[in-house]
Amino acid sequence: MTAAPSVLFDAPGPKGRLRHHFYSVVVVVAVAAFLWVLYSGFADKGQFTAEKWKPFVDLEVWQTYLLPGLKGTVVAALLSIVFALLIGMVFGILRLSEHRIVRAIAGTVVEVARAIPVLILMIFLFALFSKNKLFQVDDLALAAVVIALTIYNGSVIAEIVRAGIRSLPKGQTEAAVALGMRKNQLMRLILLPQAITAMLPALVSQMVVALKDSALGYQITYTEIVRSGQQLGAAQQNTVPSLIVIAIVMIVLNSALTFTATKLEKRLRARKKGRGAVLAADSIIADATPGMDLIKK
Repeated sequence: MTAAPSVLFDAPGPKGRLRHHFYSVVVVVAVAAFLWVLYSGFADKGQFTAEKWKPFVDLEVWQTYLLPGLKGTVVAALLSIVFALLIGMVFGILRLSEHRIVRAIAGTVVEVARAIPVLILMIFLFALFSKNKLFQVDDLALAAVVIALTIYNGSVIAEIVRAGIRSLPKGQTEAAVALGMRKNQLMRLILLPQAITAMLPALVSQMVVALKDSALGYQITYTEIVRSGQQLGAAQQNTVPSLIVIAIVMIVLNSALTFTATKLEKRLRARKKGRGAVLAADSIIADATPGMDLIKK
């Protein structure tokens, strides 16, 4: 049985496969050597002794440092993701408006918001809120982090929404207009449900970005998990183990978010596929010869 020919590139011959295997082995050995040098350097400094890792089995340490930081990260990420989704949907739809002025204004807002670095935006908003006393002292850092993440991620989501809606076949829009549907009905009932399913992978990636970027809040004294880990490392003199634990926690959070969104995407696609099959069956029965509609019963 011969292998299927490659469409994108020429399949390598015996020498080519041998060369690729050799390169793979070289890369694996180089990575392993780098990790070993890194581990040896930390081990020589005593970063992997039992005393350095002992604080992580102490419940009081978690209650004092890590759990408050984890709470701050989750709160900031959830608020910014929810608000960014709402703003992104609105501006993504506005960028598809038939009115040129609306498209121009929405496009300018989105492009400016995408061009501003998140950290600079956080620092600016924190200084602005502090000077004008727009929030309580305890909420200044949280407000600056959430609004900065909302502005940036909302602008990116707006582009994702616009691209997702434009990727749909134009025939659906033309058919809906021919049936007399209004613009809001077309967007709400036809385009958005399909676009959201198609956009989910990109939306998940942006949610993960928002979760990771919440760590930038430590620059404006916001209590999140990276700042808490640094404080724990300074207090216990175990900075490297603290950062390793923080990295593991962030990986778990991002993996959980990705897993949940992937399950949701599969469920939406399965539901959409099931509805399509039902509609197709109804159409076949409806178009059948007279008397055949008894099968439906």
